[in-house]
Amino acid sequence: MEETTAQEALQIDLGNLMAFDPYHHFPSLPSSREELVKECLKRGTELVQAIADTLFNLPSTEDVDGPLVKLPPPVTRLPREKHLPRPKPPTKWEIFAKAKGIKNRKKDKVAYDEQTGTWKRRYGYDHANDEENVPIIDAKMTDEPGEDPFAKKRKDKKKQVEKQEKNRLQNLKQAAKVGALPSHVQLAATALPITGSQAVPKKVTKEELGNVAGMAATSTASGGKFDKKLPGEKPAKHKGKYRKFLPVVESKGSSQEKEQTEKVLNKLMSKNSHEILNVNKAVTMYNVKKEKKWRNKQEKSSSSSSKLKPKKKLQKKPSNKGSSKKGKAK
Repeated sequence: MEETTAQEALQIDLGNLMAFDPYHHFPSLPSSREELVKECLKRGTELVQAIADTLFNLPSTEDVDGPLVKLPPPVTRLPREKHLPRPKPPTKWEIFAKAKGIKNRKKDKVAYDEQTGTWKRRYGYDHANDEENVPIIDAKMTDEPGEDPFAKKRKDKKKQVEKQEKNRLQNLKQAAKVGALPSHVQLAATALPITGSQAVPKKVTKEELGNVAGMAATSTASGGKFDKKLPGEKPAKHKGKYRKFLPVVESKGSSQEKEQTEKVLNKLMSKNSHEILNVNKAVTMYNVKKEKKWRNKQEKSSSSSSKLKPKKKLQKKPSNKGSSKKGKAK
């Protein structure tokens, strides 16, 4: 009885699968956070158990995965994160179709192509009845003589695409006025010229104009030195440092290039003096060169002594080929 009375005291909303105890209170304040968490988990388990008991009391239908239950409509009205979407204003085509009683009918994704005699997709790449793939266009009485029908068709298609784009921007403008602009195009539409919401262009100051004019004047190969100046035009300001080069021909008594080279060498020697000269490496290289020189000298002396020795003459053994041939002939 106590459990049934406790469940009756709970407010259970099966539409949202939610349970709430309006009369819950702590008998004593928890002394630590662990006790508070333990008490909340205990009470939460009781609420979940109450939801499960109420669900199993509803009429159910058997299924392969188990019993299925149809939830009742929710009772508690939960707040929305965002406002309800405002209805979009109808477009020009929707107004025209409603006035004429035109109803949209769903078309098949596949259509019959009369040129190839096959079924192709209605829209997209290699679609059916593509006008650009028509090899011959029938002439009409209204066609002007000498006019290219293929070029005319491309021109008309381009105009039609531009008109559709203009109508789309007009519809976005109307939706932006009402505040029913889609979120995915809201930022893009604010920058469109047709919406009228583009920011006012900033006025260019006199200093900025002068900077731009100076950049344009100094953009030539000569830096604007030989360009014609307008009446009242001031010389362009040069921002930055000028590059200095040594003279090609030095005057007598001055050696700037020598001083500059000595300055660089002294700077390197002072910074990396311990890395410039490696004594061990120098001694090793000297010993290797000395040993190599000694070996070359020994090889030369051995080759000269071998030349002075008499060479043995090789004597060829007499061949018995002739005697054998003579014996056979006898």
